[in-house]
Formats: sequence, C-alpha cells, structure tokens
Amino acid sequence: MATVRELTERLLVERPRPRVIATRPYAHWLAVGAVCLGAFLGQLTASVTALVFPALERTFDAGFAAVAWVSLAYLLVLVVLLAPVGRLSDLIGRKTVYLGGFAVFALASFGAGAAGSLWILVACRAVQAVGGAMMQANSVALVARGVPERAMRTALGVQAAAQALGLALGPTLGGLLVQHASWRWAFWVNVPIGLIGLVAGWFLLPRTDPDRAGRRLPRPEGRFDLAGLLLLAGAGTAALLGLSAASGLPLPAWAVAVLLLLAAGLGLALTRQERRADRPLIPPGLVNTPGIRTGLLIALVGYLLLFCPLVLGPVVLAGAGVPVAVAGLVITALPAAFAVAATVGGALLPGGWSDAARSRCGALVAALGLAGAALLPAAGAATVPTTAGSLAVAGYGLGLLLPANNALVMRAIPPASSAVGGGLLSMVRSLGTALGTALPVLGVHLAGPTAGGRAVLGLLVLVALTAAWAAGRTRNRAARTAPTASQVPSARSVLPGQGRKG
Repeated sequence: MATVRELTERLLVERPRPRVIATRPYAHWLAVGAVCLGAFLGQLTASVTALVFPALERTFDAGFAAVAWVSLAYLLVLVVLLAPVGRLSDLIGRKTVYLGGFAVFALASFGAGAAGSLWILVACRAVQAVGGAMMQANSVALVARGVPERAMRTALGVQAAAQALGLALGPTLGGLLVQHASWRWAFWVNVPIGLIGLVAGWFLLPRTDPDRAGRRLPRPEGRFDLAGLLLLAGAGTAALLGLSAASGLPLPAWAVAVLLLLAAGLGLALTRQERRADRPLIPPGLVNTPGIRTGLLIALVGYLLLFCPLVLGPVVLAGAGVPVAVAGLVITALPAAFAVAATVGGALLPGGWSDAARSRCGALVAALGLAGAALLPAAGAATVPTTAGSLAVAGYGLGLLLPANNALVMRAIPPASSAVGGGLLSMVRSLGTALGTALPVLGVHLAGPTAGGRAVLGLLVLVALTAAWAAGRTRNRAARTAPTASQVPSARSVLPGQGRKG
C-alpha cells in the first residue's frame, strides 16, 4: 500500500500530454484553450458576485458592509498569495499548481453555495481565492511556455479575450441566476467549469519542464520576503476592516481609528522592509521610477473605476425598482464595452497616437460616461437604457486606458525584470478591485443608495480626470527613465508566476 509520501510524490510529478495530443500541430492552441478556462473563470466570479449582494443582505439579515466581505475576502487573499504561490510553482511545477487551483476553486465554490451563514460564505470565498491565486499566478507563464514565439502575442490576446468574456457575462448571468434560481447558483455555476478546466488541463497542458520529466524545479535564488508578505497582509486587512467599519460594520469608533492607524503603521513598516529585502515583493527600484510609479497608480485607479460601478450599480438600480435580471443586463454594458475597446477599440484612434495619448483619451471618455451616470434621474422609464449607455461609454474609455497604460509600464521595465512588472500590475489590479468594492459600500452607508451612489460616481469622475492629467504628464517619460537591469531585482525575484520561465 502506497505511503502518504509516495502518494505526494506521485501528485507532484507532472504527467505529459497524451502523445496523440502532443504531436498535433495545433497542440499549443489546445493548451491555450485550457488556460483560457481559468482566465474566464477568474473574471466570471469577480463580476458575478456583486449581483448577489442584495440577496445576501436579505438571506442573512446583514448590512451592505458585511456582505461586501464576500468580495473583499477573496481579493485580499488573492493579493497576499500571488507571490508565495508563484514561488511554490517554481518548486513543484506550474502545471501541478494550476490544476490544483481548479480543484480548490471548484470545491470552495460548492461550499460557498451551500453556506448556511454569511461568515461561512466569506471563509469559503477566502479558500476560493487560494485556488484563484494558484491559477492566476501561472496562467501567463503557461501560455508563454506552451506556444511558439511567433504565436505569443496572439495567444496572450486570446487569453485576454477569455478574461473579458468572463467579466462581461458575469453581471447578466448573476442577475438571471439570482432572479430565476437562487444566489447560491452564482457560486455553484463555477463547479462544472472548474471540473472541466481540471480535466482539460490534465490532458492538454504540457509539463512545466520536459527536461526534468515534470519533477521539482531548481530553487529560485534568494530568500523569500516572508516579512514583507506578512506586513502586506496585515496592512491590507487592517485598511479594509477599517473602511468596512466606517461603512456600517458593527465596530466602535475607536476600533475604526485603531485599524486605520494600524494600517498606516504596517504600511510604513512594509516600505522599510522592501528597501532591505533580498527578494522584495514590491521592489523600490521599480516603484520609485517616476514613469512606472505613475503607470502603476493609473492601473490601480483604472480597476477602481472598472469595479466600483459593478458593485454600486445593482444596489442603486434595486432602489429604483429595477428587477435584478434587468439590472444584470444594464451592468453588463460596462464590461462588454470594456472588452470591445480592449480588443479592437484602439484601431479607431489615430495611428500616430502614443500609448500615453491613448491612455489620456481613455480616461477622459471614462470620465464622460461616469458623469452621465451620475447626472441621470433616479427613476423613470429612461433609467435603464440611459444608465446602460453611460456605463458603456465609461467601459469603452477604460478599455482604451488600461491596455495602453499597461503597455507603457511594461515597456519601461527592462526585459530581465518583466516578471516584476507583471507581478506588480497584478497586485495593483487586485488592490484597485478591492477599493472599488469598498468605496460604494461607504457611499451607500453614509448617504443611502441614491444620494450615496451619485456622490460615489461624482468622485469617480474626479478620479478619472486625475488619471487623464497624470497620463498627459507621463507621455513616454516611463520609457526614458526606466531603470537598468542592474538597478532592479531579476525577473524571477518577484511574483514568478508572471514570467516566461516555467
């Protein structure tokens, strides 16, 4: 009978694809398809969850601030685990960790749908984020490793399209499931997708390192920044708890102040830690470069602008008497327009425009759409189409802004540190999404769904205009002021899951 150690070793040995698949000329596209299932699943669960908030408030008799942790717990765990999961993948193989992510995600999704209390649901979402991190930390590397160089750009574009599809389908699917079935199906729908992804990845994904028969990979050089990881987790948790308490979570005022002060103190300690760490999670050599620093800030703001309406919209529309299924269709206008602009929208702009100009244009268009949504009447026959139109304009602007800004950031980073840049972009994206979830809760708590919603949208307009100003000042300065490879850690030093190496 096999021992536990023998079973563990068998699980950690990556199996090759069947020969009938590996020898096909299109085998690499089958691998891309398997990765796209994970990309689709991650964005689907990010956008579908906001539609269940009103139903969760009724089911568990909880406030908006409490049910928001169904999203915040997922995002917080995701931010914290991206780096250690990336290193774990270096040690035992990307395919192994990626497939494990599907299994964890599916099991946690089943538990979330069956949860009998809000905090069990939050705990299941935190476990779900473990699976999400296992997939997200490896998806880009699996695509880059599994396709020929000539097909790299196309393959990454296909993966981005899968993410956009999941983001766009989430609100519509969530609205239909909540109205015609139950909020529980918004989580259970992930189970069959996760199982399909697990089977597809087993047969279609190549081994991480064929030369080593899928066994353990060489250890990355340098000591992992565990202190930085713990400080990041502590600062993020304290900040989000403080915002939630200020938004209606039942905590005394002094606890809110303590949490926010603790978040600030841990943030300062994290800054000092990253300056002296061998393999910092957030390398100062990159973050302190003006062009890159501005680009990362714009990326954070962009995802704040993208996800804030997804969380705010269902609450405001429910207050206006719009059915949840219709609200889902209305909210879908934003991610759908984002997907269109991110894939083909840039072709409509003048060919001579720089990425900085495209970023500035996108931020201005997003501000215009958000201003339209803020000025719309609170109720009436025109609420649904006009809201959808305004959100579509905002989404289209964000679809122009984020890809162009990401290109500026990645172009400013030396090739040897591309993993660092990809990891930082993933981190600020998740942080922006978390803030985009927390801000609507605060606005609704302070002023109610209608007035609070307008105030939040007005604030988002100012944020978008600030991003446009920052993009205009940046221009192509990021490329001119980029650090040399000797000034920053190597590509394997931070968030290895974003690099080319398996």
